[in-house]
Amino acid sequence: MQNIYQQMGDAELASALQELEHEVAEVKARGLKLDMARGKPAPDQVDISRPMLDILNSSSDLTDEGVDCSNYGCFEGIPSARRLAAEFLGCPVDQTLVLGSSSLLIEHDICDMFWRTGTCGNAPWSAYAAAHEGATVKFLCPAPGYDRHFGISAELGAENVTVPMTDEGPDMDEIERLVAADDSIKAIWLVPKYSNPTGVTFSDEVVRRLVGMKTAAPDFRILWDNAYCVHDLYDETDELLNVFDAAREAGNEDRVVAFASTSKITFPGAGVGFVGASPAVIAEFSRHMKAGLIGADKLNQLRHVRFLPDMDAVHAHMKRHAEFLRPKFEAVEQKLTEGLGDTGCATWTHPRGGYFVSFDGPEGSAKRVGALCAELGVKLTPAGATFPGGNDPRDTNIRIAPSYPSVSELETALDVLVLATRYVAAQLAQEERA
Repeated sequence: MQNIYQQMGDAELASALQELEHEVAEVKARGLKLDMARGKPAPDQVDISRPMLDILNSSSDLTDEGVDCSNYGCFEGIPSARRLAAEFLGCPVDQTLVLGSSSLLIEHDICDMFWRTGTCGNAPWSAYAAAHEGATVKFLCPAPGYDRHFGISAELGAENVTVPMTDEGPDMDEIERLVAADDSIKAIWLVPKYSNPTGVTFSDEVVRRLVGMKTAAPDFRILWDNAYCVHDLYDETDELLNVFDAAREAGNEDRVVAFASTSKITFPGAGVGFVGASPAVIAEFSRHMKAGLIGADKLNQLRHVRFLPDMDAVHAHMKRHAEFLRPKFEAVEQKLTEGLGDTGCATWTHPRGGYFVSFDGPEGSAKRVGALCAELGVKLTPAGATFPGGNDPRDTNIRIAPSYPSVSELETALDVLVLATRYVAAQLAQEERA
């Protein structure tokens, strides 16, 4: 379907472009400096966790169910923190580890283990290329997706293979076709609830197909980054099927490795990271990690579980976060609808949680829109970042991160995005006629 600029006559399009050029010049003269590049909590969100900093002091009891949190030991994580991890991840307590502040680092380390030493009796992934002349280990990357996931597998030397996202989750027909035929496909990156950046929550059918599908590689792993499992904007939440229950039912318990953290719950970069997997995978990962880690920061774990002792406390805390975030997501919806809703120039997602909105302009527009927004003083996530290697084949997708600016700043930034999208769409329409 053509957008409004493609439908205009030559004279009308020239007039529209002239008017848009005038608006662009006016905005440029304002000297804006706004940032919508990454999904960081705003300072007022971070502040709601400040009381946690007062929980431990020089007179505090520093034990947790007999564990001395002020000394070495308890590699797996303190008991209260492991119980909380089990609730986050949806698996038994003894199938969890509570480690440092970054779930992304845990993901990096477990992929490094699979790469260097293998898993569950299988050869290291790095040995695949040596045993199969000219072959490369592959990771499946649903896109638009999370750029830092793609960075981990690329850094290892794997080939990232793009598969499309749908409104139900990743395209399972394509995934099942690929993994059944190619034993070099060893893993898939997934953000299953309020996916980054689309905001999609996987359907029950998608979850069951992921854990039950036939794979040519016996050591295929689902890297299940449930980063936004409690990040609901509304009381009516998206429900996600328990992947561990589904995997056990399918007889593929070793396939799933799940991650979560408190980084957008308490303090970004100073939270607690969790990993959950089958008993076999957790045991081998523990052996791998113990080579370089006696135990993670147990005082930070203790601080967190006294501030957030159970999921009821977590959900109550997240309702406070939602009070900050909900008006921002609603501002995105309102501004984009008002500015682009009847133009045919863009589509976007309508998430009920998470941290992002996925925005698609006309084909061939995203890099130009991003560059123009930068000229006008609005920093966006780089165009293409939501695809492996930064290569969006249609150059349409932009990740909108509304969390950090104030509502008024966000509204100004969105006005700029709307203007840039309309201007680039008009330019492309004129270029088509040249």
